[in-house]
Amino acid sequence: MSNDWKKRLGMVYSTDPDFQYETAKEEYAETLPPQQQNLKVLLDRKQRKGKSVTLVTGFIGSEDDLKSLGKTLKTRCGVGGSVKDNEILIQGDFCNKVMEILSKEGYKVKRIGG
Repeated sequence: MSNDWKKRLGMVYSTDPDFQYETAKEEYAETLPPQQQNLKVLLDRKQRKGKSVTLVTGFIGSEDDLKSLGKTLKTRCGVGGSVKDNEILIQGDFCNKVMEILSKEGYKVKRIGG
C-alpha cells in the first residue's frame, strides 16, 4: 500500500487483512473551452498598501488549467503574479493588455470597474 495514510477518513488501524480504507475522492472540475468562459478583469488596490494589481476572475475549470493560464499572462506581461482562490493576480496595471491577450486566446472578457 502506498503512503496514503493522510487521506484515510477517520480510520487509524484495522486488524482485518482484507479491509480497504476509505479515502477522500478528489473532484476534478471540467475545464470549459475558452469560448464558454466569461472572465472578468479588474484593477484592485484594496489591502495591497496602495499597489495596483490586475485580477482575472470567473474561470471555470481545473486548478492546473488556471495556473497554466496565469503563467501565460505573467509571461506575456513580463511581470510577477500568483494564482489563488480561483483568481489570477497580475502585479501592476495591465488590464488592457490582459484583456487583449485573453481575447486573442478566444476567451470572452469583460472589464469591471474604472
